Amino acid sequence: MSTGGQKLRVLREKLGLTMRDIETASERIARKRQNEEYLVPISRLSDFETKGVIPSIYRLYSLAVIYRRDLREILLWYGVSLDVQVSDLEISAPPKSHLSDALANLVTVQMPVRMDPGFDPRKTLNFGRMVEQWGAVPLAYLEQFSKVDFTYGYVGSEDLTMYPILPPGSFIFYPGGRITGQGAGRGLALGVRAAHLLCRNP
Repeated sequence: MSTGGQKLRVLREKLGLTMRDIETASERIARKRQNEEYLVPISRLSDFETKGVIPSIYRLYSLAVIYRRDLREILLWYGVSLDVQVSDLEISAPPKSHLSDALANLVTVQMPVRMDPGFDPRKTLNFGRMVEQWGAVPLAYLEQFSKVDFTYGYVGSEDLTMYPILPPGSFIFYPGGRITGQGAGRGLALGVRAAHLLCRNP
């Protein structure tokens, strides 16, 4: 598999650009932005292409401009995706309440796109077992439903077992392990102490 540096070299040669061309163009970018960090000297470009040295964010920008490529694509060559993963956000849990824009630019996420034909909104059931297919759609925070570590449940529209704590039509997730068997619905209801309300119909 080609490294990021090797791909940069192939792209440069494909465009018919010399290392001197890159240095000259990047120098103009550096002057325009009044920041020498955008400059890509010949010696440094050689290190990028042949020695596995990773360019700084400024030099990656210059190369993206000069090579007419999306900066996101070049970052991916180095294993960096700008699409923040929901699972990564869970690694750190700030103690204070705050607004989060981490997923504001995320285009697609995995969420249910096809439900089991047997899904009955009137009955309480294990939500995860009702999903036939997950697909990419632009609703970032619903990606958490694709996890297999928890049991997700839907409280039936006619199920008043836990009312008013869990009104009919609620989605809940149960962190105490998977609930199986025919008693899944009742198990979800009885496990209310460990259940967290995700959304509720008015």
